Amino acid sequence: MSIRRSVRVFLSIIAVLFAAAPASPAPFTSRCLAIAQHSSPPWPVNYRVAELANNQVRLTFIGHSAFIIESAMGIRIATDYAGWYGTGPMPDVVTMNHAHETHYTDSPDPEIAHVLRGWNPKGGWAEHNLTVGDVYIRNVPTNIRMWGAAVTEKFGNSIFIFEVAGLCIGHLGHLQHELRAQQLGQIGQLDVVLVAVDGMFTLDHDGVVNVLKELRARIVIPMHAFGSLDGFAARLRETHDIEVSETNSVVLSPAVLPGKPRLLILRSPFGFRLSPD
Repeated sequence: MSIRRSVRVFLSIIAVLFAAAPASPAPFTSRCLAIAQHSSPPWPVNYRVAELANNQVRLTFIGHSAFIIESAMGIRIATDYAGWYGTGPMPDVVTMNHAHETHYTDSPDPEIAHVLRGWNPKGGWAEHNLTVGDVYIRNVPTNIRMWGAAVTEKFGNSIFIFEVAGLCIGHLGHLQHELRAQQLGQIGQLDVVLVAVDGMFTLDHDGVVNVLKELRARIVIPMHAFGSLDGFAARLRETHDIEVSETNSVVLSPAVLPGKPRLLILRSPFGFRLSPD
């Protein structure tokens, strides 16, 4: 075989191999933030059955500002993790904020695969952008007041956004100020908002109402409340339906998003409540 013919044969084989190679997966495109793209590969996980359809996600309120978010692939996420996540398997992911010790821990369980701090211990802002199983997670930093002092800690809080089951779920963390246009653009369109409503340690009720108007979520779930929710619920009655759940858990999907925005009050293990009509 001549050298020229050998080269032609070699090039033909290479062409066949490249033609047979699978295409690289397209980068992840955020549903609630069309301009956000994420091209890193998903983290490998051991999936557990969560008894959910692919278009469903379960939220369980475990108290204060902590929820367990469970996906159809069995991914478990604990928000505002302070060393405790209720019952069930250990979370794959925990998020934390730096407000005070009920929102974070310096000693997370070493078995937790992904510990996402809402602040950067080295200074500046935290930046998270990852896919774990069937959940895409990102954050938008905000400021907080230093505990017990009238001093601002820049970027001490993060709004964590979980894109799962065709929904965009935003946990606003220990939010203490209204959002700027840049932050609203970074957040995008949320379907479900988990928001602190104590009105004292976090943003006051006027501020919370303004934030909710800007976010335009279909479902609002209150957290971080002490005692009665009457005052906060009264602020939303004209714009939101009010639903009081008998349990601390709800399964959500795009199909169950209400036409009119809804304030969904999950049963609290710490007893905050809405007075009967």
